[in-house]
Amino acid sequence: MAGKYIGAIDLGTTGVRCVIFDRSAKPVSKAYRELSLSYPQPGWVEQDPEELFRATLSAMRGAIFQKAIPPEDIVSFGITNQRETTIVWDRTTGEAVYPAIVWQDRRTAAECERLRQDGVENDVRARTGLPLDPYFSATKLSWILKHVPQARARAENGEILFGTPDTWLLWKLTGAHLTDTSNASRTLLFNIYKLTWDEDLAGIFSIPLKCLPQVQPSLSQYASIKPEFIGRSVPITGILGDQQAALFGHVGLSRGATKVTWGTGAFLLANTCDKPVESSHRLLSTVFYSADDSVSYGLEGSVFVAGAAVQWLRDGLGIITDVAQSQELARSVESTGGVYFVPALTGLGAPYWDPHARGTIVGITRGTGRAQIVRAALEAIAYQTHALVRALEDDLGYRLDLLHVDGGAARNDFLCQFQSDILGTPIIRPAYLEMTARGAAFAAGLASGFWSTLDELADLSSSETRFEPGMKSAKRGLLVAGWQRAVERAKEWEK
Repeated sequence: MAGKYIGAIDLGTTGVRCVIFDRSAKPVSKAYRELSLSYPQPGWVEQDPEELFRATLSAMRGAIFQKAIPPEDIVSFGITNQRETTIVWDRTTGEAVYPAIVWQDRRTAAECERLRQDGVENDVRARTGLPLDPYFSATKLSWILKHVPQARARAENGEILFGTPDTWLLWKLTGAHLTDTSNASRTLLFNIYKLTWDEDLAGIFSIPLKCLPQVQPSLSQYASIKPEFIGRSVPITGILGDQQAALFGHVGLSRGATKVTWGTGAFLLANTCDKPVESSHRLLSTVFYSADDSVSYGLEGSVFVAGAAVQWLRDGLGIITDVAQSQELARSVESTGGVYFVPALTGLGAPYWDPHARGTIVGITRGTGRAQIVRAALEAIAYQTHALVRALEDDLGYRLDLLHVDGGAARNDFLCQFQSDILGTPIIRPAYLEMTARGAAFAAGLASGFWSTLDELADLSSSETRFEPGMKSAKRGLLVAGWQRAVERAKEWEK
């Protein structure tokens, strides 16, 4: 087909990037803009919806115009985004009625506990594949409708609208109120078997159906960007939640294909194809992606704080000035000296699901210095991933032959090697780490005809680095047992 490029919008938690890919899936231009977060109360995490849009538009323009790419050469755009984050806005003015409540926010922990006591969790999980937790959108949306004056009545009249960040961007760029199945499946309001909003779930959370977006397949024609934004009307033809997009970027389209993304959090996702897998370890059954005539499911484990723990060492404690220092410091000592850092800064996600857990550093002695603390923070990412992988393997009934990694923290060789050692499993790191953007581009490119088949995508994979395990099993067992003891100290701290 005519057109040289596919664009990808990757709206994360701490930043947004736009990447323009050519037909060989090589990035020819990119731009990145940082995003700010606010913490108005302990456990609360918010963002400015208008900043999300302005930064996205700035990144789009930067990627297009810095390399003088003619907008008419871009066939379409894909969107990938931080999931669960909840935005509510006025249908007429397009202005948000409250700050975006970010996926990390824990303000609705008590409400989730109340609903659990009411005995609805099993029914919710049977329909959505998800546990009752503040992580997901439904209780965040309910909180906004309760605390913003007239919001619930206006939602019932269709005067205000809800969306996750993909829906918000799509509304601002095109005027369409739409989402895809992968993002809808993270709200606690979407039946992943029927692939529709569930009236009974909406009733449980007191959510008017009128405020919810229309759900489309992930790979489909959504709407076109208004020409005033980038000089031409360009269609959006793919939307995926960020973790689904990362697995799509790895071309993880066969049953059992598994990746972990190390960014702000850590997210393990395995492709289970046409059937959801019910987890006995409180992992999440979710929609991986959908097309017009098919749907693929995934089994996911979500950790709230991974790379963010290293950022906290920099921004909160000031013991490093750059996250890149972490590898050198970790390697400067032979071990943590028995120190474990459980980064439950916003509670614990899978497989524990404890919103009352808090960050804990144990095993400190007079000999503990910043190198040991930094190493413990990196090891914590691997330990949390280890817990997810072992739970996933038990649910799937087999051991993983290898694990693909991506995300910013995957640049850290120490982390990749320690992960391989503590799992006893080879780690595969691609040369191009921004798999979320790549996955969004692949989704949009398939839906628009820029690429023709899944096999064509598989041929576009980049070079890889392989990390092989070298740790003896006895040492591995001792280290993991120490981590598990540390986790027990962190649990239910605020309860």
